[in-house]
Amino acid sequence: MLVRDWMTRNVITLGLKTTVVDAAEIMRTKKVRQFPVIDEKGALAGIVSDRDIRDAMPSKYLPGDSVTGGTLASLRAADIMTAEPTTVSPTTPMDIVAGILQRHKFGGLPVADEAGRIVGIITVADVLRFLCTASGLQRGGLQVALRLEARPGPLAEVLAFLRDEGVRIGSVFTSHDPADPGYRNAYVRIFDLGGYTASSLVNALKAKYAMLFYVEDGRTTMVQG
Repeated sequence: MLVRDWMTRNVITLGLKTTVVDAAEIMRTKKVRQFPVIDEKGALAGIVSDRDIRDAMPSKYLPGDSVTGGTLASLRAADIMTAEPTTVSPTTPMDIVAGILQRHKFGGLPVADEAGRIVGIITVADVLRFLCTASGLQRGGLQVALRLEARPGPLAEVLAFLRDEGVRIGSVFTSHDPADPGYRNAYVRIFDLGGYTASSLVNALKAKYAMLFYVEDGRTTMVQG
């Protein structure tokens, strides 16, 4: 899935001369945590986060509104922004976005088109929304975690078994087993149990495969380890 499907399109931006006081008020009323900053030509000049604004505000425990180099009223977005911020395009895959956000501890990334114009912003909240949808969490259902050999074939065998049994699969995620690179873990969410109950399907899978755990109605039952 791509950024264009999950980004926030109606982006609130700041100008270079927007005061920090005004930015703080917008942040408070609009519940926004990141602001792209644009120059006089509408091009991206930087990004201001809620942390930048909080750091710029004088402590409520100190008198007055003095800040280094002047007063709070004179402080502008250009003074506190991160210049030349990392951007992504509307066609950047969501997993790449998640990697950038995790690696750099960003709260969000501006989305720019080929001409460098801001067309949206993608945030940690958007990535979490994507993950919940992609995993099928919102639709519920039984989820099973299986430990499989890291070679071609085992996952296809599991999915073929479920298909042949009339079980409808909602989503499949895989990851390498952190304890042994010779194995990978498969997380299969099931929407329709076919002719099974949750208990009987778990037992059928346990008889054929190494099951790590299963989740039913939000409750996790550990099977191994």
